[in-house]
Amino acid sequence: MSYNALIVASTSLPARADHRTRLGVPPRRTDGDVRTVRLEAVPARVAGVLRAGMLSAGGGARIAGDGGGRVLLLQGDGAQFHALLRQAGARHATLDAAAEIRAALIGYSSRPRVLALARGRLMLGQRTLVMGVLNVTPDSFSDGGRFFDPRAAVERARSMAGEGADLIDVGGESTRPGARPVPLSEELRRVIPVIETLSGAFRAGQERPLLSVDTRRAEVARRAAAAGADLINDVSGLTYDPAMAATVADSGLPVVIQHTRGTPLTMRRSPRYRHLLPEIAAFLRARIDQAVRAGVREDRIVVDPGIGFGKRRRDNLAILRHLRTLTSLGRPILIGASRKSFLKGHGDLPPADRLEASLAAEALAIAEGADIIRVHDVREGVRVAALCDAVLRDPLAER
Repeated sequence: MSYNALIVASTSLPARADHRTRLGVPPRRTDGDVRTVRLEAVPARVAGVLRAGMLSAGGGARIAGDGGGRVLLLQGDGAQFHALLRQAGARHATLDAAAEIRAALIGYSSRPRVLALARGRLMLGQRTLVMGVLNVTPDSFSDGGRFFDPRAAVERARSMAGEGADLIDVGGESTRPGARPVPLSEELRRVIPVIETLSGAFRAGQERPLLSVDTRRAEVARRAAAAGADLINDVSGLTYDPAMAATVADSGLPVVIQHTRGTPLTMRRSPRYRHLLPEIAAFLRARIDQAVRAGVREDRIVVDPGIGFGKRRRDNLAILRHLRTLTSLGRPILIGASRKSFLKGHGDLPPADRLEASLAAEALAIAEGADIIRVHDVREGVRVAALCDAVLRDPLAER
């Protein structure tokens, strides 16, 4: 049974000794984290046992709602959760809940360090990775038509590589709100020659950005993998094409699983959420399970909350505000906020004039745990990531 365990709040003292000294914080044996774990759809008996266990350990607990809507909040530090899990893990009724709580705590505090590739691995955690957007479409919301010609697309990819892109995401079908699907043959015609050309061109150099294919279709993913793509980015979260999960597994490539509600044609039709982040997390967990059942290794999965995909402006802002909650899933997080309409506020800024807001959103996402930012403006995104990493990660971090 899934309780969709999430860390929804955390209050921490700095763990590094030099940071403690600068802030005048006395030395401690632990970092003093106090975390709040949220469980949903908890049976009354299980909720009661967990609540009593946390209270007896000296922590806090609250039960809200009833039946299928029952939510349990547990709050405590490391020692208190350790005591709770020791008790809950020894009882059959609470065994599953204990396993989910433990996994959420580990995912939140121990971020993934590598993303397995078909050949080799991509290091994570030392710095934020930057994915450059390359739309080979005539109608994408921001740069549609600029790189529709294959020669222009290849030149743009070379430029992004020179600006420091770690990955280049090649897409042949617009997924802007209101966009209609393009025929499979047309998407293949747009995407495959560009990936083939870039794969051959970059292979000659010692270092090259990884190539990602942005597609919802299994056949496009399969052909792109054969042409040299290193990663599959499915904005439908494996829901559009029933064959996608198996295709990803067969390819051996990592995959980005994105949350979405509806399709590009329908996703602006009054999207509503009762509990935004838990609903996104539940969707992503279900899709991760689907991928793993199909044979995809979990260390080849990246998650994306899908900013702009079936979300109102308030929802997109809430994702940026509470993104760290999704680290409970234990997978790397990709964020694509660049130039999207929620950044224009209440004005009417065209996409090309949303650079400053895009960079602010990307900095906020990095501060909240994003491992990869997907950007149109690579040079600027790399510079933002470098400063954020110097503050938030290793003080010696450089790009």
